[in-house]
Amino acid sequence: MTITLAVDCMGGDHGPSVIVPAVLEFLAHDQDCSAILVGREEVLQPFLMHVDVALKERWSVHHASEVVGMDEPVATALRSKKDSSMRVVANLVKDGRADAAISAGNTGALMAISRFVLKTLPGIDRPAIASTLPTMKGHTYMLDLGANVDCAPEHLLQFGIMGAMLASALEHEERPSVGLLNIGEEDIKGNEVVKRASELLKASDLNFIGNIEGDDIYKGTVDVVVCDGFVGNVALKTSEGLARMVSTFLRQEFSRNPLTKLAGLVAMPVLKAFKSRLDPRRYNGASLLGLKGVVVKSHGSADVFAFRHALEQAAEAARQRLPEKIAERMAAATRNIAPEPTLCD
Repeated sequence: MTITLAVDCMGGDHGPSVIVPAVLEFLAHDQDCSAILVGREEVLQPFLMHVDVALKERWSVHHASEVVGMDEPVATALRSKKDSSMRVVANLVKDGRADAAISAGNTGALMAISRFVLKTLPGIDRPAIASTLPTMKGHTYMLDLGANVDCAPEHLLQFGIMGAMLASALEHEERPSVGLLNIGEEDIKGNEVVKRASELLKASDLNFIGNIEGDDIYKGTVDVVVCDGFVGNVALKTSEGLARMVSTFLRQEFSRNPLTKLAGLVAMPVLKAFKSRLDPRRYNGASLLGLKGVVVKSHGSADVFAFRHALEQAAEAARQRLPEKIAERMAAATRNIAPEPTLCD
């Protein structure tokens, strides 16, 4: 099965100077994929002049005359730029010419455009942003990370289903474990939304283990962490800040005096291994779940290594028919969930 990826080459901080080499490197290692490079043709061509002949049959350029800026208002990107590279990659997926879309551009614009063009799957009210976080046991998938600040219990159930299908597709695990992020493990903890969401998740056929706390994220207690977009985004940004602080402190301590510098040289292999395990580039690629198509958002500052990881994630999600599996699981879950009690019951 050949997978075709539609790649927005104009998005992100670096644009085609990073994205085009990443795509070509990815194609060289994945013989079952092809790519449609979307962007201003005159800008892309200089990066394609010395491509390996063996790869030329597996990529093409699709001209898009407009570019969505990283700080551009979502409304402008959606309404005024209908030939933007971001809009075109979504249209290619909608038309069946591509199996997945990847962009490193404006997150809000990508979500809005993807939702407008591709629409949401049956039973899904709101798409969610899911990404991978490192843990003591490997990694976990967490959602939502900012697309939905205010959520109803039903939305958290949908996030649980989408996250479980994502973990199943990418990790080839039949029943990934799901936990609901809360301020305590007990059923009485949390606000009313979280309490009701816990009931819905328990009633579903997911492998739901119950409430988890913030420290469980990095313990690797579950394969999928469910939360609303406000909590998820705060947790993610806090984690990124902590990682930067730890890295800064290590550099400061090892450069404090000649003795600590010598200790740093001795510890260099361990420090390199530590850095590799926590390297955010290895976890690049956030899936926009709940859409009628695969869409992956790369970090705007991604280098070639990081962007290639996002491409790999998109290709695997397309191979595993992730949107179809989410729709199937959502339909089954809807049939099995009892309605919320009313005052008349």
